[in-house]
Amino acid sequence: MPVLAMAYNAVFFAYSLWFARQHQVYDYRTYNNVFYGKFAPVFSNLFELLYLCVMCVAPAVAFATGGATLNALTGLPYLFCTLLIGIFIFIVAIFGTDLVRKVASVLSVCIILGLLVVYLPNIAAGLPKIKDAAESMTRQRLPFREALYSAFLYGTFQLSNIAVFVQHAKSFEKPQDAAKSMAAGFVVNGLMMVMVVLGLMTVYANPEAAGQSIPTLFMVQNGVGAFFMTPLISLLIILGAVSTAVNMVAAMVKRICKDQEEGTGKRKIRITKKEILAALICCLVDFAIAQFGLLTLIQKAYSLIAYLAIPAILVPYLIHMGYTAVCRCRKSERLTAPAKIQ
Repeated sequence: MPVLAMAYNAVFFAYSLWFARQHQVYDYRTYNNVFYGKFAPVFSNLFELLYLCVMCVAPAVAFATGGATLNALTGLPYLFCTLLIGIFIFIVAIFGTDLVRKVASVLSVCIILGLLVVYLPNIAAGLPKIKDAAESMTRQRLPFREALYSAFLYGTFQLSNIAVFVQHAKSFEKPQDAAKSMAAGFVVNGLMMVMVVLGLMTVYANPEAAGQSIPTLFMVQNGVGAFFMTPLISLLIILGAVSTAVNMVAAMVKRICKDQEEGTGKRKIRITKKEILAALICCLVDFAIAQFGLLTLIQKAYSLIAYLAIPAILVPYLIHMGYTAVCRCRKSERLTAPAKIQ
């Protein structure tokens, strides 16, 4: 199911990145106005409402994830831990999209390598537990439809990240690079998800596992090399949370302050007060929402955003993709049709 969700996202993200590069629209409001066309007054504003909800939830989950992990690792109060995470996210986000992209790329490589170091030994040592977990799942006849629906909801929730993705389309040399980028992303993310699932299956039978807000940390604490692995996985989780939140905050700052970049057409060097204030407000709101707790945000807020994304993104994008495919086929037929004899 996680792999299906990654494939689902890859298709939509590739299309959005292709469209953004094709039409050279890199902040999500301008992108939406072009994408939705004559329906933009309705759907652009609907997307805006959806993204405001996302901006209140997704970075807050990142704050909560980083804060909960730091709390479990150090014993410091959760409130103080989320504050530290928020300060770091704010500092990184105000330096603009270029630095955000570089930081995200470096963090992604570090996270992937770190996950391999953490998960592969635990999977190797926990193969008997994984086998027992698989047999237990088979005996229970776990409902396939519910799992598929969960994957659909998770993937649909992630579609709101199109607002984050379009700002990075500017780095492509040509629109077709979007498909290559998302294909590579699908392979890496799919493999990572399978690895994580196998790792979590090593603690599937543990009665305490279901109540954990950070199951991966629980898995490492009960796995091999816990003394070394626990701080490592904690660092990786925090880096992942920071990377997510930074991209979300940066997208909102770019949306609010787009006039700063467009003014003279010159490359902007200094960070403006407006950008700093926008990033600060975003971080303060997310910090406040994070105090509701990680599990509450994931279980309730994520599903609500997924339902909102169905009319705002999923249905319009399916129609847009179908219409584009039909137009391309007709154009291809006209180009390849034999010349009419006069």
